[in-house]
Amino acid sequence: MGNVTIGMDLGDKNHVVCGLDQKGNKCFHRRILNDQDELVKFFSQYPNATVAMEAGTHSPWISRLLNDMGLHVMVGNPRKLRVIWDNDKKDDNYDAEMLARVARVDTKLFYPVSHRSLSAQIDLELLQARDALVKSRTSLINHVRGSVKAVGKRIPKCSTPCFHRKAKEHLPKGLDVTLLPMLETIGQLTDQIKVYDKQIENLCLEKYPEVELLTSIKGIGTLTALAFILVLEDHSRFEKSRQVGSFLGLTPRRDQSGETDKQLRITKAGNPFLRRLLVSAAQYILGSFGEKCNLREFGERLCERGGKNAKKRAVVAVARKLAVLLHHLWATGEVYDPHYRPRRRIKKAA
Repeated sequence: MGNVTIGMDLGDKNHVVCGLDQKGNKCFHRRILNDQDELVKFFSQYPNATVAMEAGTHSPWISRLLNDMGLHVMVGNPRKLRVIWDNDKKDDNYDAEMLARVARVDTKLFYPVSHRSLSAQIDLELLQARDALVKSRTSLINHVRGSVKAVGKRIPKCSTPCFHRKAKEHLPKGLDVTLLPMLETIGQLTDQIKVYDKQIENLCLEKYPEVELLTSIKGIGTLTALAFILVLEDHSRFEKSRQVGSFLGLTPRRDQSGETDKQLRITKAGNPFLRRLLVSAAQYILGSFGEKCNLREFGERLCERGGKNAKKRAVVAVARKLAVLLHHLWATGEVYDPHYRPRRRIKKAA
């Protein structure tokens, strides 16, 4: 049964699997529970088979499990599998069968993706947990400020970590009963964020010393550098540093036909968390506190071109160039030079 290709439509409670033999005929079609023991029991009947699935919530741990069992696992990019999501009669059985058939025809049509290791996934969850708390804290702070403004008062400007203490002194009467519990929650979130920050620093020192190399770029902090390393996980995945921009969805889409070549938005593929961090770093580099460097000069030249959304385009372009630079530093171990100018090769005369 090693020549069997199994399409697997993943679900939260159940998975639908469809098996195709060497000639492309269906040899089984069934539903199995989303349980590790059930998966091991079922797939142990098909050693060395090829299993095709779409990337999703459960695909990381299931693909790792099946790989450990010796099966050949292919995880496809659901954004690219139009033959599945654009069908008029889409259902789980059809999806499982089409996954198997696409995998049989050509693996490149599957646009396979690689999931990170369990260790990297656990470390990345630390950063994302911190990010979730920061978002919650920001939302609560904005709510408190808005509530106070609605009664004609205002909370003075202050740093985020001390907001819950400063705001207590300026709560108007009547609102203090409602907003004090919220300020206590903001204080608790701030304390937990500090704990996460300390854990992230220790993680960099113990497991990821290359973070120090990437943070030599002004505007790249420990959080962004570590996220970059954990999302990419292995710099050797990319033959050229320029491929990283496309991997993170920072390159524009293209719709070219004949003499028409439209200017489109970026693809936004890849990890949105890292892409947001890189864009924030690019905004800092182009902002009033950014140092003079090639990245800043590059962004300023794009801004000077003018046109609609020139500043936004410049920020995205700097973020893309920043991703390429980070990968280059990581792969080569070179020391960052903010004014480095690559030399162009001079063609020898024939």
